[in-house]
Amino acid sequence: MPNKNNNKFFDFSNLKGDLLGGITAGIVALPLALAFGVSSGLGPSAGLYGAIFISFFAALFGGTPTQISGPTAPMTAVSMVVVGGIIAANDGNLELAIPAILTVFLLSGIFQIILGFAGIGKYIKYIPSPVVSGFMTAIGVIILITQILPAIGYNSVEDKEYVEQFKPLAEEVLLDKILMDEVGEGILVLDNFQETVRRGHEVTDTAIISESRNLAKNSASGVSGTFRILPRAIHQVNWLELLLTLGTILVIYGFKMITRAIPSSLVAIVVVSGIAYGLNLEYKEILEIPSGIPGLNYEIFSQFSLSSVLPYVITALSLSLLGAIDSLLTSVVADNMTKTRHDSKQELIGQGIGNSIAAIFGGIPGAGATIRTVVNIKAGGKTKISGMVAGLLLLLILLALGPVASKIPAAVLAGILITVGIDVMDYKGLKAIPKTPFNEVFVMMLVLVLAVFWNLVFAVAIGLVISALVFMKKMGDIGETKTNVRSIKSYKTKAPWKDELKIAANVEKQVYIQHLYGPLFFGFASSFGELSSKISDVKTLVIRFERVPYIDQSGIRALETAIEEFQSGGCEVLLTGLEGQPKEMCYKFGLIPDTVKENQVFDDFNICVRYLKRTLTNSEGELDL
Repeated sequence: MPNKNNNKFFDFSNLKGDLLGGITAGIVALPLALAFGVSSGLGPSAGLYGAIFISFFAALFGGTPTQISGPTAPMTAVSMVVVGGIIAANDGNLELAIPAILTVFLLSGIFQIILGFAGIGKYIKYIPSPVVSGFMTAIGVIILITQILPAIGYNSVEDKEYVEQFKPLAEEVLLDKILMDEVGEGILVLDNFQETVRRGHEVTDTAIISESRNLAKNSASGVSGTFRILPRAIHQVNWLELLLTLGTILVIYGFKMITRAIPSSLVAIVVVSGIAYGLNLEYKEILEIPSGIPGLNYEIFSQFSLSSVLPYVITALSLSLLGAIDSLLTSVVADNMTKTRHDSKQELIGQGIGNSIAAIFGGIPGAGATIRTVVNIKAGGKTKISGMVAGLLLLLILLALGPVASKIPAAVLAGILITVGIDVMDYKGLKAIPKTPFNEVFVMMLVLVLAVFWNLVFAVAIGLVISALVFMKKMGDIGETKTNVRSIKSYKTKAPWKDELKIAANVEKQVYIQHLYGPLFFGFASSFGELSSKISDVKTLVIRFERVPYIDQSGIRALETAIEEFQSGGCEVLLTGLEGQPKEMCYKFGLIPDTVKENQVFDDFNICVRYLKRTLTNSEGELDL
C-alpha cells in the first residue's frame, strides 16, 4: 500500500521514534563512514563528510521516508578505483588530483538526478541476479584483499628498501615532466637545451624520494598490487597492528552474540582504541580529522579541466547507476518492513542531490545503506526526519569529537572493513551454485573474476551483455522449438491448437498453418526464415500470431521476406491473432497493407476459417473445413 506520508515534506507525528531511529542509525554509521573514507584513499574525513551530507539531503529530497544513506561498500570500492586512477594520472599527488576526483563524484550525483527525472529507477529490477550476486561477492573479496596490508601494519611508503627500487623510474618521471612542461611553454628546442639541462640539475633528492614513494604506493595499491607486494609484506608484519585488527574483528563478532541492540563496530572502536590509547601503545593512527564545519571545494569549478575528467565520464555514469541500484534495493527492503511503497524517481533525485553536495564539500559518494536503514526502522524511525537526524548527529560528532576520532588506530578500521567484506558477499548465491544452471553460474563467476582482477564497471557491463545474449538465445530456442508449420492433412492424428480440432483433414488443395510462439525478434528471425523455407507447393498459408507478444524490426523483415517468397510462388498468406505491439509494428513498417492486404488479416482464427470456406473449393465443390 502507498505510504500516506510520502506527500508530506515534513511529518512530525512520529518525532520521538524518528529521533531515536536517526540517532541509532547515526551511531552505526560513524565507524563505517570513517572506515570507508580510509578505504577510498581520501581519508576518514572524506567518509564522514559523505555520511553527513548524503544522509541529510538524500533523506530531505528522497522518496523512501525511512532510508538512511551514506558511503557503502560497493560505492567505496568503485570510488577507490576512481581515486587511485586520478592520483596516478597526477604523478601520485593527492592535492593536485582532488579537484578532478571530486568533479567525477559531482558528475555521478548529477547523473543520478538526471536518471531520477528520466524514470530509470523502474528498470533497475531487470538487472539479472547472477550479475548482482557476482558483483556483491567481488566487492567483498576486493575489500578483504585490499585490507590485508593495513591489517598487518605494512605500508609500502615506509619500506625504504622497496621505495629505493623506484628511484630510477622516479628520475625518469620527473625528467618527462620537465620535458612536457617545456613543450607546453614552447622552449624545448636545441638552441635552448641548456635550460632543460639546468632544470634537470635542479631536481632535488627530496623530489626524487617523494616521487619514489608515490610510485611505490601506486605499485602496492589495489588487488594486483596487494598480491605483488604480499610476499615482501609478510616478512615485515607489525604484530601490534595485526593484534589490534584481530581484536577488532573478535569484538565485532563476539559482541553480536551478546546483543545486537548496540552496534558492535562502535563497541569495537571504543574498546580497542581505548585499550591502545590507554596503554600508550605505539600504533598507527588514522589520518587527522579536521575539526569544524567542512569548507566548500571551490577548486572543482575554478580548476575544472575537461581533459582530466573526460576519461572518467563513463565511470561517473557507472557510479551513479551503481548508487541507484544500491539505493533502490534498500528501498525495497524498507518497503517490505514498513508495508509502504517508495517513489523510485524521487529517491534517485534525492540520492543525486546528496552525492552532489557531498562532493562539493569533499565527501565520498554513497547510497541507501541497508543495515543502517533496517536499524532506523527497528528503532522507531518512520519519516525522512530520521535520516536528517542521523546526518546532523554525525555533524555534531565531527564538530565536538574530531580530534578524539583522529586517535583511532588504523588497524581498527581495517578490522571493521574486513567484517564488512565478509558480510557483503552474496552467500545465498554462492550456496545455490550446485543447483543453478551453468550459464548463470558462468555469468556470476565471470563478473566476480573480472571485477576483482580487472575493472568493476566493465565487469558489470560485460555481465549484463552476456546475460542479455543468453536470455535472447533462450527465447529464440523456445520460439524455434514451439513454432511449427503443419499441413491440415496431418490433422488426422492431432491438431496443434484446440480451436483447430474441427478442421477436416480430407483436403486436396494444400492448406498449411504456421504456429508462432514467443517473441519474434532478431534472435529468432533467421530460424523463422529457415522454418518457412522447409515447405513448398503451398496454396494457402495461415500464420497464427495469438501467442506472439512482441515483434522487433528484424522479426518484421524476416516475416516480410518469407511472405514475399510464398506469394511469388502463388501462395495466399493469411494472418490471424495480431494484436497489441505486433499489430502496431506490422502497420508501422508496412507489412500491412503493402505486403499482406487488410482483407487477408483476421482478428480471430474462426473468422479466417470462414474466409477459407468461402474462397477455397475442391474438385467436388465446396472445401470441407
